[in-house]
Amino acid sequence: MFIFFFNTIGDIALSNLVNNLKSVTSRKLRQEFSDHLNSFYWKDVLWNGSYFVASCGGITISTRRQYI
Repeated sequence: MFIFFFNTIGDIALSNLVNNLKSVTSRKLRQEFSDHLNSFYWKDVLWNGSYFVASCGGITISTRRQYI
């Protein structure tokens, strides 16, 4: 499981942000570690198509870390 914290401005669609993040990280990981990944990833996709997004504004980072 990966957990990311980031701030966005209100006019960015979170679905676009998540899909772009997944696309870029997949491409970079496949470029850098292709030999290793090809040994056990035989599909064209690296990440699952699903994701979860939640808002947690108004609390400190230390509180978020304790929750996780």
